[in-house]
Amino acid sequence: MSTSIYAAQPWLAQLTDVQRAPAAPPETVLHAFRDAVRRFPDRTALAYFDGRLSYREADELSDGIAGHLAERGFAHGDRLALVLQNTPQFVLALLGAWKAGGTVVPVNPMYKDREVAHVLADAEVAALVCADRAWEAYLRDTAAKSPVRIALTTSDLDLQTRNDERVLGGPRIPVPAGAEDLLAVARRGAAAPGDRELGSDAIALISYTSGTSGTPKGAMNTHGNIAYNAERQHTGLDLPEGSTYFALAPLFHITGMVCELSACIVSAGTLALAYRFEPGVVLDAFAEHRPAYTVGPSTAFMALAAHPACTPDHFSSFRIISSGGAPVPPALVEKFRADFGPYLRNGYGLTECTAPCAFVPPGKEAPVDPESGTLSVGLPGPDTVVRIVDEKGEDVPFGEQGEIAVRGPMVVPGYWRLPEASAAALPDGELRTGDIGFMDENGWLYVVDRKKDMINASGFKVWPREVEDVLYTHPAVREAAVVGVPDAYRGETVKAYVSLRPGESAESGELAAYCKERLAAYKYPRDVEILPDLPKTTSGKILRRELKLRSRA
Repeated sequence: MSTSIYAAQPWLAQLTDVQRAPAAPPETVLHAFRDAVRRFPDRTALAYFDGRLSYREADELSDGIAGHLAERGFAHGDRLALVLQNTPQFVLALLGAWKAGGTVVPVNPMYKDREVAHVLADAEVAALVCADRAWEAYLRDTAAKSPVRIALTTSDLDLQTRNDERVLGGPRIPVPAGAEDLLAVARRGAAAPGDRELGSDAIALISYTSGTSGTPKGAMNTHGNIAYNAERQHTGLDLPEGSTYFALAPLFHITGMVCELSACIVSAGTLALAYRFEPGVVLDAFAEHRPAYTVGPSTAFMALAAHPACTPDHFSSFRIISSGGAPVPPALVEKFRADFGPYLRNGYGLTECTAPCAFVPPGKEAPVDPESGTLSVGLPGPDTVVRIVDEKGEDVPFGEQGEIAVRGPMVVPGYWRLPEASAAALPDGELRTGDIGFMDENGWLYVVDRKKDMINASGFKVWPREVEDVLYTHPAVREAAVVGVPDAYRGETVKAYVSLRPGESAESGELAAYCKERLAAYKYPRDVEILPDLPKTTSGKILRRELKLRSRA
């Protein structure tokens, strides 16, 4: 690494003294939580619609969960799967599992039974916490065929009384058969085991990748990985202690887990929750809780901006708004600022680097590459080396494209029980991301696209992201995704899928012609299909894979 041109870390010159040398992270986020309980026991830790839990109450309830798990035979190092939306129970169960010496396996609640079954079996999950309706619908049968031996369910209606029908539909149901009620066992007050403290090297999470590129793999995020990035969010983004963080990204996703939940705990802040993303509900929550920080995919901000009730006042309390998990088109950043005030700060990270490894810090704005029109995803942080490498793993010069490689304290040690995949993705501990990008001489990082998504049209490389960025400049386009489809003459050709802004109209031929005027002849989409919405993961990433399958059906 000493001979690498990137080892000099040119991005450090762009950072302030505080950003270059953030405060030392706590050993674990659980240590930070206990410190917040000691210093601010009556401060609100969790806000859920009209419900509030103080740090003291959250500590007592998570102690009860830890004690119950221990009584039921949950051993040091066992895995607990969390299949919940953004509710206080997610946080309480997470803390309880960590207090019991366990590893948490966050699971997307939108997964179907086959997908959940894979995670439960692969991680050899001993305990499961889920919504009561999900247990009744399919998880009871799925858990019965898995290693799960402890089942706890909870109602999304608990810990609040507003019952907003936009997201919390349906009456309360009895505690389902085959499971115990999470809050009932928490309130019973079993003593938390006191001899299971985990250190920074212990596995805190097994975070399964989103599966956009195939079967999900379990990245092993250590307590040290999480604590480092949580502290970096807190000090690097210059957020005051005690700030309110709004959970726009789902907590089961690494972005929500680290940038919202963990960073909030490290800053002894208040985490505001609204179950799941629904634009009207989120805007109401912004007005009620007046958060200082949130992070979400660009698609979420597009949806908020399109809501008829959205006004600049909804964003007036924010000190920082970040966007990650999906590319941010430059046109969206400028339109959002013009219409609502805030500057959307780009960021870049993966599950395997425990959320961010680059971001646009306060006081800076991301440059746009003049050649490609790509918006920078930000600057790497201290203790981090980001390289751009060729197929052999050698550095490419500044400004040239290659695969993005990341080394630093946020990078996971590997994948759960997949030594060969770990060795391939993390040679000598350096993460090969599979993303194609470049870095300028000042250290600004640019992501061009996923390596596997490159389109080969008559021998010419076409990166979908470049075409998508052009489509986003059209006033009628709300969402855009570009894929390669088989073509008898060109091998592959470019196809675009778009959704339109409310009240706008455009024809397919018009959009193709718009791109043709702005792109080389081999890049513009020969076919544009207009859909009401584009398929996405729950974290907001547009699923090009599904669109590619659709195009070949």
